[in-house]
Parts: sequence; C-alpha cells; structure tokens
Amino acid sequence: MFDFIKPILFKLSPEKAHSLAIKVLKLNYLTKHKFHKSNLLETNFFNKKIKSPIGVAAGFDKNAEVYNSLYNLGFGFVEVGTITPKPQYGNPKPRVFRLEEDEALINRLGFNNKGSNDILKRISNNLPNEYLGINIGPNKDTKNKIYDYLECYKKFHNLGNYIAINISSPNTENLRNFHNENELIDLLTAINEEKKKLKSKTPLAIKISPDIKLEQIDRISEILINKKIDILIVSNSTDKNREVLKNINKLEKGGLSGKPIEKISNNLISKFYRTVGKKVKIIGVGGVNDAKGVYDKISSGASLVQLYTGMVYEGPNIANKINKDLSNILIKEGIKNIGELIGTKNSA
Repeated sequence: MFDFIKPILFKLSPEKAHSLAIKVLKLNYLTKHKFHKSNLLETNFFNKKIKSPIGVAAGFDKNAEVYNSLYNLGFGFVEVGTITPKPQYGNPKPRVFRLEEDEALINRLGFNNKGSNDILKRISNNLPNEYLGINIGPNKDTKNKIYDYLECYKKFHNLGNYIAINISSPNTENLRNFHNENELIDLLTAINEEKKKLKSKTPLAIKISPDIKLEQIDRISEILINKKIDILIVSNSTDKNREVLKNINKLEKGGLSGKPIEKISNNLISKFYRTVGKKVKIIGVGGVNDAKGVYDKISSGASLVQLYTGMVYEGPNIANKINKDLSNILIKEGIKNIGELIGTKNSA
C-alpha cells in the first residue's frame, strides 16, 4: 500500500505529509497480532521487557499523540518530544526538506511543540502500553536553559521509562554548548540534584551531536559515568557532512538525518562503547532503514536502535519488516537473543 501512495505523499510538503501520518495513526486501527514477534528480539532494558530493540526516534511524535499506535506497528519503544516548557512554533516554514536521492532529510524545525502542560495532560490521560522515552529541551527565548530542563524534568520524570536530555539539536542557538565540559557538568549536576529531591528512579539519557570532536569522547564518557547517567543516545542530526550529497536541498540550513549519517553514527557508537562499556547503555540512531542497519548498530555497541527518516522513505511497515529480517539473521548466525550481539564488532 505504501509503495502505491508514496508518490502522492511526496507531492505534499514533508510537514503536511507528516501531519497526515499523525492523523492516520490517531485512528489506531492496527492491532498487534498482525505484526511479527520473536523471542529472539525481546530484550530487558532497565528491568523492563521490550518486545523489539527497534524504536521511533524523537521528532516524529513531538506532541505525544500516537505512541500507542506506533507500538502496534511493531516498534518496541517510542521517544516523544522534544518537549519545551512553553508552547513553541519553531522556525519559519518551509523548514523540512527531502533529499530523495540521498535517502535523507534536512530539518530546521526548532523544537516546535505544544508545550509541557498540554503534553503532560495527554500522556497522563493516555498512559503508554509499552516502553516510552520522553525527550526534553529548552525554549528558544529562555534566559536560562538549565531552568527549562529542570521544569520539564519535574513534570515528566515519573511518566516515562526514561527521560532524554536533548543537548544536540543544531536548530536551537548555543544548545550544543552543553557538550563543553563545564556546561555539561553544570547541567547534569542540576538534573541530578532535582532527581534526588524527587526521589526519582527513572533512568536519565543524554542525546548527543554527531558533530563532536573525537577528542571529546573520553571526557564526555567520564562525565556521564561520574554523574551516573544511565543512557547515551548516539546521535542527533548533523549540520555538517554535505559534501557527498546529490540533492539540491543539501544547501538548506538545518540538521541532516538519514542514510548519509549512518557510518558517522556507527563510528561514534563504537568509540563510546569502548569508553563506557556496560556502565552506560547506548541507544543508536542515524541512517537505519533495514535489518542490516540495526545489526550494525547493535554489534557496534548499541543496546537499542531508533529510526525516523527511514520510516519516511520505507513506510509504516518498516519495523515489522526489520523485525522479520533481523530474526532470520539471528537464526542463521545461531544467536539466541539480540542481547548477545551488543558490542561484538568491538571485540572481534
């Protein structure tokens, strides 16, 4: 069906097509039994069973409207957001661009969302059926970014299975400064103090940029371990790496996602896995659109894998197809559970 309607969808602007997808998913007519399940793919993540290591990255379900419908498509987990304290329109349109020849997107959305109060009510009234991550960030016009993170953290810390602190979007001015040592320590210290006050047990995640310098990896890893951060999400979109792109939209400003950043992401996952080992779990994201892509990220060191751009190009059945194909690969290689694959490329 998707192959038939894809040319029609791609005549719409990316944002209009996305809005249509959200509306369709809200109908929630799909049922779980239609989709592939396998014990090979089940994994435990912070004492919670996840049916598949494949999840939806933040940015698709920005306003937490369709996460339960996405589980029914075969995804094992969904990360909603990025959510800011106050509602935010984001940057002027057009702000999302397809690069079809490159199987990529460029976006400069700018954390457009309905704000923490609206989304808090929605999640509270529609609790997730499966594993949910909640991604938080600061408003564009805030005078104190750390304050904004804390405001969102206080509201959502007990609603998600993990809280993701987004320091990596290229579309919010100076946000990536939190990759610097002192800024990162200040932010994580403040979050940990709030976590202690709230007596929260919810795991904390940090989502990083693919554009960090390789010499930053050791120090970032050390800080994450010292501050007892549970999860590292590698990585967000890149505002570099345009040289090999074919589509004219490569000239647009914003974050590049999709196939062109796959190897960049995998390389970072491997390097971080060597430094954090099992002390910090890794969620890998960037360029995944098939079972091989998931296999490569997990063998590089990721425990779970997310996608978004892949669904734009492959359609809503992508998780189901990957689940089937990945199960077949594991059977062929004699791997009894996906967890056995984590980091094997680094030990080979």
